[in-house]
Amino acid sequence: MAGTMDALVPIWHAAGLPAQTLQQLALTGSDPVLPSSFSVGNAAQTTLAAAALAATELGHHRNGLRQQVQVDMLQAALECCGHFTIDGRAPEVWDKIAGLYPCQDGGWVRLHTNFAHHRDGVLRLLGLTVGPDTEREPVAAALQKWKAFDFEDAAAQAGLVVAALRSFDEWDRHPQSAEVARNPLVAIEKIGDAAPLVLPPQPLDARPLQGLRVLDLTRILAGPVGGRTLAAYGADVLLVNAPHLPNIEAIIDTSRGKLSALADLREATGHASLLAVLRAAHVFIQGYRPGALAALGFAPEEVAQARPGIVMVSLSAYGESGLWAGRRGFDSLVQTATGINHAEAQAAGSPQPRPLPMQIVDMATGFLIAFGTQAAVLRQQREGGSWHVRVSLARTALWLRELGRVPNGFSATKPDFRGLMETHTSGYGALSAMRHAAVFSHTPAGWARPSMPPGSHPLAWPAA
Repeated sequence: MAGTMDALVPIWHAAGLPAQTLQQLALTGSDPVLPSSFSVGNAAQTTLAAAALAATELGHHRNGLRQQVQVDMLQAALECCGHFTIDGRAPEVWDKIAGLYPCQDGGWVRLHTNFAHHRDGVLRLLGLTVGPDTEREPVAAALQKWKAFDFEDAAAQAGLVVAALRSFDEWDRHPQSAEVARNPLVAIEKIGDAAPLVLPPQPLDARPLQGLRVLDLTRILAGPVGGRTLAAYGADVLLVNAPHLPNIEAIIDTSRGKLSALADLREATGHASLLAVLRAAHVFIQGYRPGALAALGFAPEEVAQARPGIVMVSLSAYGESGLWAGRRGFDSLVQTATGINHAEAQAAGSPQPRPLPMQIVDMATGFLIAFGTQAAVLRQQREGGSWHVRVSLARTALWLRELGRVPNGFSATKPDFRGLMETHTSGYGALSAMRHAAVFSHTPAGWARPSMPPGSHPLAWPAA
C-alpha cells in the first residue's frame, strides 16, 4: 500500500512542477480513516494536497510568497463525503429506485436515476409505469427478466445511465479498460500558440488564484468540486448552467464561492453571451460527454481560437477514445463497471456488491481537475500557449486501484463531522458544510461568495 507522498510525487512530476515545492507540504494521518479495503483516505489526501500545493506554486510565481500547506487525511476524507445540511435538513442523495439490482443470470446492474428523464427512461425500458411513484419492487422483478450485460447495453443505446457489475478481471478484459489505461491520470497538452496571459498584480495577503477567471460548465460532483476548489484558492469562478437541464441538490454545496449564471447554448444569444465571457477567461472547465460541446461550437481548438492562451479542461466518464467514449457515467457506475464494487464486497465477505464509503472517484477527480488546471496555468504563464487538460473518472478509478488495498480497512469507525463544519447564509438557506481540508500558512482557503441558485448572477465577470 503506497503512502500519500509516494502517490503524490509521480503526479507532481508528471505535471512538470518543481520537486522542491513538495518540501512545503505536511501530511498527517494514515489509512484506514473510513471503512474500506481501498486506500480512500490516501486518495483524498493525495489529490487534495496536490491541488493545494499547486496553488502555492502559482502564488509563488505571482508574488514570490512561499506557503506551507498541511493536509490531514481524516479531514480530507471527510470533505470527500460531501456531507452538508440546508436549514438543518440533510438532502436525499439518491432517487428511490437508484442502486444495485440482481439480474436473471446472477449478474448485477446499478441504476443511476437521480434525474427524472434517466429514471423514466429506465422504467420505459423495463416496461413499467413511468413516474416518481414507482417503487423498487417492480423494478427488481422486471430486471429478473434481463441478463446484466444485455441490460447495460440496451440502456446505453437508449442514452441511459446504467452499469453492469464486473470483477477486476472482467474489466481488465474489456476493450475500454485498455483505452483508459493508455492515458495519464492528468493529461496536459499544448493545443495552440499564444502569448502568456498576464495575471493581475497580487499582494502578499491575497489568495493565490485572485484574479484568475474560470468558466465552470460542469454539472455533477467531480467538475463542480474542481471549480469549487479553485474558488477556495481565490479564483473568480463563473458557473454556467443550461436553463433546460435539471440539477441535483449537491449543487448547493458545490456552488460555494461561485457566481452562478444561465446560458442556453442552443440559442444564438446564449452562444454569443458565453463567447463574450470566454474571451476574458483564463480557464474553461467542461464536464459534458465527449463531443457534446464541440457540437455547439466549443471544441477545445475552437475555444483556443476564440481565447488564445486559454486552459481548457475536459472531464469524461470513460475517456475520450474507445467504444465507451460517449457513454454516460457517474462515480457510482464507474465503481460498478471497473470492478471496485465487486472487490470491496469480496474484502468484506459480502454476497452483494459493496460501494465505497464515499464517492471518492468523483471527489479525487475534482481535486485533480483543480490540480491540472493550476499546473497548466503555470505553464501558460511561463511558456505561453493554449492548453488542454483531460481527466476521466475511469482513469481515477484505475489509479485508486493502483494505490493498493488496506489491511483491516473495515475496522475504521464511522466519521464524526462535528468541529469540521461551517455555516453560512446562502441563496438556498442556512448552509452547513465541510471546511476545506488544506491549511495554508499565510492565506487561508475559503469561499468568499455564498452558494446561490442558477441564474442568480448575470453572465459576466465581476468588476476588477
